[in-house]
Amino acid sequence: MIAERSKPAVVLVSGGLDSATTLALAIEGGFVVHALSVDYGQRHALELERAAEVAASCGAASHRTARCDLSFFSGSALTDPATPVPRGRDEHQIGSEIPVTYVPARNTILLSLALGWAEVLGAHDLFIGANAVDYSGYPDCREEYLREFERLATLATRAGVEGATFRVHAPLLSMTKAKIVQEAVRLGVDLARTLSCYEPGDDGRPCGECDACRLRARGFREAGLEDPAL
Repeated sequence: MIAERSKPAVVLVSGGLDSATTLALAIEGGFVVHALSVDYGQRHALELERAAEVAASCGAASHRTARCDLSFFSGSALTDPATPVPRGRDEHQIGSEIPVTYVPARNTILLSLALGWAEVLGAHDLFIGANAVDYSGYPDCREEYLREFERLATLATRAGVEGATFRVHAPLLSMTKAKIVQEAVRLGVDLARTLSCYEPGDDGRPCGECDACRLRARGFREAGLEDPAL
């Protein structure tokens, strides 16, 4: 994943642990990184503030926030205030089913926005912090999905028709959460700025009980480190 130092890439950045680590890995790989966050009507919109901080602290060449209101996708706990965010689920429950925090087609929408900006920038590399090991059962965090999106990107764009080959990089795909934490520390990511929680308090502190918080806590515990965001 070593690129020429002038090669641009679009990196999806949510403000959480995974996307911050992905951003730092892209920069380490030599890409000129353009960070993209998406305001899709998520209840945990504080993550967008953290995303801007992460992009700046990691040294992204630019950072943009696109607005794409998905709040009418009722039934997802991340966009519908009437649907409670699950709390206190054990690790077996987290990995055994597609949870109510699933937002319909979210990664497809986010990657499509990243693809559009990539065409404008003349970039052919997209980065996403998808993880298929310690993940919450999301179907759009799988290797086969990402490879199919690459095919779509080539078929659906002017750049692809003219011969460009798009690549969707998911460097965390096969990492455990503990390994992701270790990589973030190695790369010097300011983890105190990151926010993984689905329902943080008014003071910005993570709830500690949602799936994202529990997976993050296990990662730090298994890495033998304390979470500086707590």
